[in-house]
Amino acid sequence: MKKSVARLGVGGPVGSGKTALLERLLPLLMQQGIEVAVVTNDLLTQEDADRLKRQGVLPANRIVGVETGSCPHTAIREDPTMNLLAIRNLERAFPELDLVFVESGGDNLASTFSYDLIDAYIFVLDVGAGDDIPRKNGPGFMQADLVVINKIDIAPYVGADLNIIDRDATERRKGKPIAYTNCKTGEGLDRVMQFIFDKLLFQSVR
Repeated sequence: MKKSVARLGVGGPVGSGKTALLERLLPLLMQQGIEVAVVTNDLLTQEDADRLKRQGVLPANRIVGVETGSCPHTAIREDPTMNLLAIRNLERAFPELDLVFVESGGDNLASTFSYDLIDAYIFVLDVGAGDDIPRKNGPGFMQADLVVINKIDIAPYVGADLNIIDRDATERRKGKPIAYTNCKTGEGLDRVMQFIFDKLLFQSVR
């Protein structure tokens, strides 16, 4: 299938804050004049798509929920057909689109995206998983174009040391970008926005 609109994957474990990140990024992108849409993945529901629709961050017809019915890895890596079809339908309905997000169903550190499906992907972790997560060398974390360490505000309450996370993540990522975010306050979202504009939209954030 021929690619046209830029595509950005958003993966990461259950509860890491993938949907919350989208809720904050989508309005910021629209304020910059970027035309966006979202494809979400869940096993047997459209829970994340419904959440985004309820929040009103985009017109409901620009949000499509894919029910993978099997391991989330399959629908974003081994056989992304359902996601490719959802993107194609969005492109046909909205030819002005600049960017489509593809949010994976909640998964684990082994989750990666096929580059037949996306142009780049973000991998979201939250500090509640522990400050040893970077040392586990999960393929999703290691290979992602951008790693987002989310929920930095809860670090003191879960015994996670952000200095250790930063040290180990920086060492293992070997120069690949990392952003530290708090989706409640918006802290760190500028770093994610800059990545999107530099990597996918080839323009500067205004």
